[in-house]
Amino acid sequence: MAKESLSRAQARRIALHAQGFGEQRPTGRTDRRHVRRVLDRIGFLQIDSVNVLVRSQELPLFARLGDHDRSLVPKMSAAGELFEFWCHEASLLPVEMRPLLTWTMDADSERVWNMLRRRTAEDLAYMEAVYSEVEERGPITAGELSDPGVKGVGMWNWSKGKRALEMLFWEGRVTARRRPADFARVYDLTERMIPSEILSRRPLSEAEGRRALIELAARHHGVGTLADFADYHRLNMTKSKPALEELVEEGTLVPVDVEGAPRQAYLHRDAHLPRWIKACALLTPFDPVVWFRPRSEWLFDFHYRIEIYTPKPKRVYGYYVLPFLLGDRLVARVDLKADRQASTLLVRGAFAEPWADAAEVAPALHDELELMARWLGLESVTVVGRGDLSPALTAAGGGPRR
Repeated sequence: MAKESLSRAQARRIALHAQGFGEQRPTGRTDRRHVRRVLDRIGFLQIDSVNVLVRSQELPLFARLGDHDRSLVPKMSAAGELFEFWCHEASLLPVEMRPLLTWTMDADSERVWNMLRRRTAEDLAYMEAVYSEVEERGPITAGELSDPGVKGVGMWNWSKGKRALEMLFWEGRVTARRRPADFARVYDLTERMIPSEILSRRPLSEAEGRRALIELAARHHGVGTLADFADYHRLNMTKSKPALEELVEEGTLVPVDVEGAPRQAYLHRDAHLPRWIKACALLTPFDPVVWFRPRSEWLFDFHYRIEIYTPKPKRVYGYYVLPFLLGDRLVARVDLKADRQASTLLVRGAFAEPWADAAEVAPALHDELELMARWLGLESVTVVGRGDLSPALTAAGGGPRR
């Protein structure tokens, strides 16, 4: 289906189909096969600790599967089918991806934070002592170490124990799962948490790994620029350009002109251009469709910034704002909160994009909010906030379900 040029609308349909929005949601019971099918489309689930609505890693599955069994991902993690590592950011990945990332498990990797690169001989000796303690006592949290050190003030002022564990985590010598109660990482030796069959596979070299990850990113995008592809797994764009050129030379990627693209775009040879996309989905701020803000602007004409860390008086849309996908356009955004005590899904703000028809958007959005409330075990949807879409959403039934 390679062609010389694509309109923006065609590119959107290709991209959304690649992300799994060309398929209908399951109508019956969901199981691990459905999760794997989504992961085949998007690669992995980005993790985030904010829980004002629900943990972010649950929302890409809801967007594509609708009301599904929320225990599936924890069960798959416990069974060794998924593992946590730094990919786009902190992410849950199929264990089959680990050999593709082994080349990044190095203190000098471009992806390792500077705060972890700076290590003295004393730091290294302490890190080995921490590794021995994990070997003897794991699984274990940073606070459970015999000598964890003192945590500083602020999110990133880690104790020396946390820094040591995170460096071991980066290097792949330990891995971790999340403790449900407080979302803390619980660390253990990698060989006790990842199947030996995976660990025995040949790790890819840096060149092989970059090529594999750029190809996967292009497959997950369908169409995009080098910047889009490199951002997917947080790769250095300049260092990854030779991998893209190899993929073009062999025909896996086809250069195309895309309306609105800021630079040369490439089409994956397996990409599909559907006649239409009939999506209806609320997207987490960390969904692959919108997580690279420059791409959401050129492809969807959608300017989006997460405002969690913005002081309340300066927020434009709200604290935890989800874009709403209808058809092949991002047509609205809503600031949501799960009020578990009152058993209601609060809509603290609802805003339509300039091109959107509120009369069309509001009923579809309300139905999706109703579905989300049911999935979360909440009894009602209540519109309590501001925004130009709020009146139409209220009229569509933004109150207790009957």
